[in-house]
Amino acid sequence: MAAFSKSIPHNCYEIGHTWTPSCTLSTLQVTAGALEVSFKIYAPLYLIAAILRRRKKEYYLYRLLPEILQSTSFLTTNGGLYIAFFCILRRILGRFYSWSAGFGAALPASYLAILLERKSRRGLLTIYMANLATETIFRMAVARGDIKPIKHGEVLLFCFTASLFMFFFRCKDGLKGFAFSALKFIVGKEEIPTHSFLAEATYVKAPERASLEQERPGAQPKKSRASLAVLTRKLIESVCKHGPRHRCCKHYEDNCISYCVKGFVRMFSVGYLIQCCLRIPSTFRHLFTKPSRLLSLLYNKENFQLGAFLGSFVSIYKGTSCFLRWVRNLDDELHALIAGFLAGISMMFYKSTSISMYLASKLVETMYFKGIEAGKFPYFPHADTVIYAISTAICFQAAVMEVQNLRPSYWKFLLRLTKGRFAVMNRRVLDVFGTKASRDFKGFIPQLDPRYTVVKPEIEIQPGS
Repeated sequence: MAAFSKSIPHNCYEIGHTWTPSCTLSTLQVTAGALEVSFKIYAPLYLIAAILRRRKKEYYLYRLLPEILQSTSFLTTNGGLYIAFFCILRRILGRFYSWSAGFGAALPASYLAILLERKSRRGLLTIYMANLATETIFRMAVARGDIKPIKHGEVLLFCFTASLFMFFFRCKDGLKGFAFSALKFIVGKEEIPTHSFLAEATYVKAPERASLEQERPGAQPKKSRASLAVLTRKLIESVCKHGPRHRCCKHYEDNCISYCVKGFVRMFSVGYLIQCCLRIPSTFRHLFTKPSRLLSLLYNKENFQLGAFLGSFVSIYKGTSCFLRWVRNLDDELHALIAGFLAGISMMFYKSTSISMYLASKLVETMYFKGIEAGKFPYFPHADTVIYAISTAICFQAAVMEVQNLRPSYWKFLLRLTKGRFAVMNRRVLDVFGTKASRDFKGFIPQLDPRYTVVKPEIEIQPGS
């Protein structure tokens, strides 16, 4: 790791805002660009969220625009204040250190910016950035040889995370809010422990319904021509109605086999449709020039991978839960630990470090708040703002000094937010800190005006250009 005491004498024009020697002008340009991009991000985001949540007319008239502008101001401030503190720190310290160009400038900028955001969104932003910062630190450690990565490590992490999440889901008051609703949607209400055991009496079992229908006068089905569709339907009904179901299982309308199969089909369809919807914007841009892109939208490999991931997760979890109920002859919350861990193996179909890290961060947050409720952990006020500021500063440090260790999607976001200006920093000079800062920039050297530099630039701006 680069020594903290090592420094270079270059000024902020030579390192940061290489497109203009003026600190004020560069700050205004970055702020203006961030404002435009931020509004383009949040305006459709809030509008779509309002439509999906079926907001009333009053929300659109009085709350939608203020919320958009508040989030826009947060992101704009984060970008604009970063370049401002970048210059301020250089003037205060008189030099650039390995930490000042990234972490040092981003820390106060991020802290002040998050204070402008709505409190209801600070937690989500903190979780996202903490997850990203953890992943970045891990990549930095791997790059330095301090940590040896584990093969399929993201799958193993997801297995442990899923195991504990499903255990909390099965426990009474284990999960609340969105996490509980999301898992209820994925695995179904049949796995909720509060689902009453007396409910079995309110359902007429499938075989009993079939016998009752046969006993009704005039209920005899009319003879029809044997066809493949009819035979298939009868086979499915036979499997669903006459298969085994343990007395502790709460899927009263299905046996254990059809219960797992239906769970797979349902969530496979959901995963497939989600991935299709995510690809629609990029596909529609080229729909008229290349109509064949429509087929790639429907038959894309990632569509089936996400579907297989969600479908197999549900079917493995349900299948394991049913199996354990048959073996132990009881329904126990501890079953969820085993079922959730085995279901986590389904991530082999759709490996994602981002998903694993996010859910792990969410699990840590859940356990921490449970510890606070139980009086085991102390409560720190404003912890979300501090964690957000530190996490964002870590990511900016990587963006400046070692972008190869930053998540590519976040780097693209920073380029978009700054209108590409983040890429024109003079990272060739920063290579002296030993982080290979210029490795991914193909030897880029900015043209600088020697009148405003401390060190003679490698490429000078020609007079009159």
